[in-house]
Amino acid sequence: MGLTRRALLLGGGALAGGAATRWIGGRNPSLAGTALLQPKGGAGVLNDASLLSETPIHRHLTLTEAPGDALVAALRKELREAAAAGRPVTIGAARHSMGGQAIPRDGHAITFDNGLVEPDRANGTYRVHAGARWSQVIAALDPIGFSPKVMQSNNDFGVASTFSVNAHGWPVAMGPMGSTVREIRMLLPDGDLVTASRSENADLFRLAMGGYGLIGLIVDLVVEMVPNRMLTPSFARMPAAEFAARFVAELRQPEVSMCYGRLNVERGDFFSEALLVSYRDAAEQSDLPPAAGSGWMARRARDIFRAQLGSDPVKSARWWTEAWLGPRLAGDATRNSLINEPVATLDDRDPTRTDILHEYFVAPERFAEFVELCRAVIPSSYQEMLNVTLRHVETDPDSVLAYATGPRIAAVMLFSQEMTARAEADMTRMTRALIDGTISIGGSYYLPYRPHATVAQLHAAYPRAAEFSAAKRALDPKLVLRNNQWDSYLGVEA
Repeated sequence: MGLTRRALLLGGGALAGGAATRWIGGRNPSLAGTALLQPKGGAGVLNDASLLSETPIHRHLTLTEAPGDALVAALRKELREAAAAGRPVTIGAARHSMGGQAIPRDGHAITFDNGLVEPDRANGTYRVHAGARWSQVIAALDPIGFSPKVMQSNNDFGVASTFSVNAHGWPVAMGPMGSTVREIRMLLPDGDLVTASRSENADLFRLAMGGYGLIGLIVDLVVEMVPNRMLTPSFARMPAAEFAARFVAELRQPEVSMCYGRLNVERGDFFSEALLVSYRDAAEQSDLPPAAGSGWMARRARDIFRAQLGSDPVKSARWWTEAWLGPRLAGDATRNSLINEPVATLDDRDPTRTDILHEYFVAPERFAEFVELCRAVIPSSYQEMLNVTLRHVETDPDSVLAYATGPRIAAVMLFSQEMTARAEADMTRMTRALIDGTISIGGSYYLPYRPHATVAQLHAAYPRAAEFSAAKRALDPKLVLRNNQWDSYLGVEA
């Protein structure tokens, strides 16, 4: 089997964690000398992947029970105690969100950690513990020849967390991961255990999909799987202006099962070129090798990826490696190997910087306008952009807080931000400008990241937000299930 997609193509666009990064080439002089926003840590606080969301909590407990009576009893106990004291409850897994969406201020923070996965080959599904990581799902499905139908692009997130943030992947043509969920079991705020699907308690299902844990505490899920396949990549380099049309045309090819794009990020030639990468079934499908993970090439890719900081020549070299050298060396890989990569592949440990993600969703016919918006806004900021990955998301007809009300190109952006107040203010300004511009062309932005948007921007991008909030208040009048997403946005009048 050839080198993996992430190793060869320096898979930074798939990064969805927030490990701090190394600055190479000197600090930005406009930001130097400002105080670092370093987390203090301690037993009474929780943080998330941004390293900027340190929040006081009342209690943090980890539950490892299988999704049965013992787990339900433990959750009900926390709900009763929190409700009696007027404290909030939130469940998390790896807490890779970036704005405290999985942290209850002064509340009961529950971490799920159980890898139960029960495949059902007859029905093409698997039952999975809410806290199971995608790496555990792949480990259970790969030996029997199956693969998750849609998952997040890294394997260390929790399955229910993926459903709760309405995350998508890069198989095509698919909607968010929630589109592959048949049913969920969850405890409502009053402690009732319910099953929700598109045919049973459908209103609860649509609220919980992308509901950030505000509707119920998910215990387990039944999710669709597909056969694992050996895939062959193809590559096409083009001007950025041609990408949307070429991407849509590629999605229409029935033999294409996975597809994504990239844009170059050198400041001097910013977003001028695109790379389109597609995967089709390989000619040979027998004796598939076990799912591979990170190897030495992926770790070497991390070094090159990090060396982009403060260096346009390295960014140019990385683009050459990705767009010219990579396609000449790439080989076949199984579907499971392509998606079996942890966030930690690209982690670094400099406490003065942190990785920050943005994501924007635009209709393909408006993509050229989005590119021009980014050219006008991003290079004038002090932020170091490391990568942008372009994916397709099909229409989401289910979730109340849907970001893809039609077919969308998703632009997943990774920035390295210095951990200073001035850098945070600059990131806020840049983020709001990108959100305003994206909304003006009919697009939306993704909610799990830094809380820099205004409340008005959230309601403009998510016109059903008030409907969601009203339904949540009716279901949870004591507001027991609460987190930063509610406190800062959904619970605030527009």
